[in-house]
Amino acid sequence: MKVKLGDICEIQAGGTPDRKREEYWHAGTIPWVKIRDFTGKYLSSTEEKISETGLKNSSAKLFTKGTILYTIFATLGEVCILDIDASTNQAICGLKIVADNIDIDYLYYFLCSIKETVLRLGRGVAQNNINLGILRNFEIEVCDLEEQRKIASNLDKVNDLIEKRKQQLEKLDLLVKSKFIEMFGDCKTNSKDWETKLGYELFAFASGKFLDERNRKDKGVPVYGGNGIAWYTDVPLINFPTIIIGRVGAYCGNIRLVLDPVWITDNAIYIKDFKGNDFNLQFLCYLMQYMNFKQYADFSGQPKITQKPLEKNIFLIPPLELQNEFAAFVERTDCVKLSIKHSLNKLEVLKKALMQKYFG
Repeated sequence: MKVKLGDICEIQAGGTPDRKREEYWHAGTIPWVKIRDFTGKYLSSTEEKISETGLKNSSAKLFTKGTILYTIFATLGEVCILDIDASTNQAICGLKIVADNIDIDYLYYFLCSIKETVLRLGRGVAQNNINLGILRNFEIEVCDLEEQRKIASNLDKVNDLIEKRKQQLEKLDLLVKSKFIEMFGDCKTNSKDWETKLGYELFAFASGKFLDERNRKDKGVPVYGGNGIAWYTDVPLINFPTIIIGRVGAYCGNIRLVLDPVWITDNAIYIKDFKGNDFNLQFLCYLMQYMNFKQYADFSGQPKITQKPLEKNIFLIPPLELQNEFAAFVERTDCVKLSIKHSLNKLEVLKKALMQKYFG
């Protein structure tokens, strides 16, 4: 039997108290959820809190523990279950089950299963969104409670394994960061007193080039934009190893090492020329990450950085022997990460297959 979400849940959107009213935010005690607070199946803490006054004098609502939160604006289709009483902003709605024949975990996974459909339905000039009417009209297959719990339990087991693999990858990333600091110290203060040079003494930076839509392919030479591979094309812009730096957008300042021929769009900057043999590129990639180029972004409009602060930045130059030692450590760690990623990909495929089986 299929029923509409609006028939089994009370669905309401949250709201944001006036930021100009200090009394709505100062010394707040009520957790206030933003999309960035979604970190897993359950949500138990928030970055910000609002006051009782802010709750009463705005469109914000208090959702009780056990409410399912669902994102309906900008980042669509993210789901979590409240493990605390909390309010939310207007980009998030709360689904409170009012029927007695629906298991909360089963509903959680159903909402996860419709993400691709919701993304297709999302509309909006600047950012995607769906209205509550669309959400209320989604139909869910309701089997008996025992079967719902069995389905949710199966998906929980796969989900737990996925989370463990992700945690393993995070720990390995932290291990590499710790190794970098152990070997090279604080790159901001040059705590180990390494040789230094300014960026323009070491590199010639260049912006990538616009790639016409007619030359954008589904396979071939990778095309890097501000946040990694955007498309593929037939002919590379460069054919030498280099570092790519995101230039425009939310991910401006991010760093990527490329070893093979690639095209680089005008949403990124790259090192066009190395003026010496000062660096192992693997080490340089991590050094640039720790230097945090995003701090130089201009946020007056769309976030963007220019070549100038990169040229004026001070770069540490530890002995090449140490750089090579660090790069070898990264390579060994990457081999372990690759194995974990293969396992993670298989689990993601299994989860998708189970979701298709259970929810269609």
